[in-house]
Amino acid sequence: MIFVNSMSDLFHEGVADEYIEAVARVMTQADWHTYQVLTKRSARMRDLLKTKLRSAAKQRNIWWGVSIEDKRYGVPRISHLRESEAAVKFLSVEPLLEDLGVINLHDIDWMIVGQESGPGARPIESNCVRSLRKQCRDFRVKFFLKQWGGVRKHTTGRLLDGRTYDEFPVRTIHAVPESIDRSRLVSQVQQISSQFVPLTALAGD
Repeated sequence: MIFVNSMSDLFHEGVADEYIEAVARVMTQADWHTYQVLTKRSARMRDLLKTKLRSAAKQRNIWWGVSIEDKRYGVPRISHLRESEAAVKFLSVEPLLEDLGVINLHDIDWMIVGQESGPGARPIESNCVRSLRKQCRDFRVKFFLKQWGGVRKHTTGRLLDGRTYDEFPVRTIHAVPESIDRSRLVSQVQQISSQFVPLTALAGD
């Protein structure tokens, strides 16, 4: 499983559509991996998944997700994700900064929940997490509790009511091609990627 990507945002305003298309082609071709694409630029992702990335949106080895941190900025992204018509949709509710109340999880496949961590981490009531767990159950959404966080997250653990939650959507498994075929794909990717600025040069704020 590959996270796209941890220190930047594929749909950042500074990333050209052509670059995003190139990344999508790689994920589509290397379909023996499962990719988790996460963004805060939900409107742009929706628009591209309905147009230039329509083929990639249909691939079940590519999971498309949005960050949900609060009601004002985060929750509206869920509608954008749903409108994208992606085959697999997920929510990264991390850091959870407030009680989200009742949210519409129709057509959502997976939810990751985590409290903020590190110095100055804002606390969250455990009942807020229980509410999200119940809503996932009601909508048959897979639920993954990543962490309680806090200043010393190694001491707070991942337990909710005495157990961990490590649920995932069903993964699509494809055979890994022979070495010669993988080498051919790598050469194609190298030719494409040489045209673009690395995503690591762009912040994922």
